[in-house]
Amino acid sequence: MVSAFAAVSAEEPFNLLVIQTDEHHFKTLGCYGGKTVKTPNIDWIAKNGAIATSFYATTPVCSPSRGALMSGKYPQHTPVTNNNIKLGDDIVTFAEVLRRRGYATGYAGKWHLDGIGKPQWGPKRKFGWEDNRFMFNRGHWKMFVDEPSGPRVGSTKNGRPDYGLKGADEKSFATDWLTDKVINFVNEKKGKSFCYMVSYPDPHGPNTVRAPYDKMYQNVKVPIPRSVNKTREQTPVWAAKAPKITADTIRLMMPKYYGMVKCLDDNIGRILDTLRKNGQIERTIIVFTSDHGDLCGEHGRLNKGVPFEGSARIPFLIYTPGKIKGGTVVDESLSCVDFLPTVMSLMEVNHGLQVNGRNAAHLFRAKGGGWRDLTFLRSTSNPQAQWLCAVCDRYKLVYASSGKPWLFDLQKDADELINRFTDPACQAIVREMTGGLIEYCKTQKDPYGEVPHIKTAMAAAVKE
Repeated sequence: MVSAFAAVSAEEPFNLLVIQTDEHHFKTLGCYGGKTVKTPNIDWIAKNGAIATSFYATTPVCSPSRGALMSGKYPQHTPVTNNNIKLGDDIVTFAEVLRRRGYATGYAGKWHLDGIGKPQWGPKRKFGWEDNRFMFNRGHWKMFVDEPSGPRVGSTKNGRPDYGLKGADEKSFATDWLTDKVINFVNEKKGKSFCYMVSYPDPHGPNTVRAPYDKMYQNVKVPIPRSVNKTREQTPVWAAKAPKITADTIRLMMPKYYGMVKCLDDNIGRILDTLRKNGQIERTIIVFTSDHGDLCGEHGRLNKGVPFEGSARIPFLIYTPGKIKGGTVVDESLSCVDFLPTVMSLMEVNHGLQVNGRNAAHLFRAKGGGWRDLTFLRSTSNPQAQWLCAVCDRYKLVYASSGKPWLFDLQKDADELINRFTDPACQAIVREMTGGLIEYCKTQKDPYGEVPHIKTAMAAAVKE
């Protein structure tokens, strides 16, 4: 029997399918150690491809992260530094690169790169996504319907679309409905090269999901993170606890979150089955990722926006038959800006763009070669909460516009409770990572490097 790793012709162009979830805590997936929800279909991508264990949202908020993934550029260059800024007209996405090479391109789901329009079906600026009929700009809608005039949100209140379920079923619930659009597209493109992206609005809140997923986990024992009860000394000023987030809150909210994750996995199984049935799976690169995480109660917080693991670290799996061996593990730190140059390299496409990210294809192909294990993250443009972060596989360093710098040893302190910034044993790594951050600020013109409190603290660190 010829293995899939050897069977794919080097002459045959790859399709690209990107599956993105929204606000997804990586620990809810089996391939990242999750125990509560069985996710065999998402885990299949990791088992037969590669898993990145230190992949981060460049900015852990929707639009900046998505802009970085699309363009290979840092948010200050796209210039989407928060959720209300449109992607620049001059930005060329990976979809546009492939469209220019004759690929059929399409997108279904949440876009969130065209300003404040909501839901705003089929934005006029397509950025290479030629079939964007089922793309909507914003919102975490739960139910969709098809009408002769086009898609619409299926639940309304006082004549306006809302986030209600209203009896959504396996055809109209958002995750199922979007999956049908993916399946229709790949069925239509049999024998042709395609690039398609589906961006599911789940498991972002509201934490609601259709039957039977709504009750599937109501009796599970929800694991309670240690960090929910952390002390003031263990709390950076940039990440104060929310008073209402307790162990009981977490027990109440997580069963429906688990249900959304299970619904996603079942639907991704439908996509994989379609690709197998069509004979497309051996020439399709499949990527599974999210735009950012969700703290899900860790550190006494919900949602995202801070550099803690549950917020900034995201799942990233890639299946590339014939090029990436199944079970490959990439521990080096990466972020959304690295996606475009990496996937274009795996597809053997010369993108010809000026990007800020790095081509990490040799890491996924276990080909060796040099790699500086250091990645840079930044906050949104909220002037009250500016921070910069440097992260490698083991350490994470954070400078903020107020408070003291924090260094986490992710190997010894996975819950990120201990500040080792002044630990004598860590001074060499503090200087090395700070030096990298200063270099990043200079080369990428990141204005946060000039924020007085951050600039002073970084300068002091490299002098000591």
